[in-house]
Amino acid sequence: MAVNLTPLHDRVVVRRIEEKESVKGGIIIPDSAKEKQQEGEVIAVGSGKREKGERIPLDVKPGDRVLFGKYSGTEVKIDGEDRLILREDDILGVIEGK
Repeated sequence: MAVNLTPLHDRVVVRRIEEKESVKGGIIIPDSAKEKQQEGEVIAVGSGKREKGERIPLDVKPGDRVLFGKYSGTEVKIDGEDRLILREDDILGVIEGK
């Protein structure tokens, strides 16, 4: 059964983009020692933040590649896949041209 997750308000669901593994000098780094990627693809967005009774739409949309802070958001597992739920304020920028 597929789960459809819709974030609320100014929250965004992001899938981390895994970096291609390259071995330098013949040393293999175990997964537990690797840093988590700070780049991801937006999967879903909320309807926007409310300020003074008015809804402000988000600047990001599904499909955007974004950079976010190292310790931002909450990690969840949906249908066996890791996802990150974070506020739009935690997104540092949108990557274009990749």
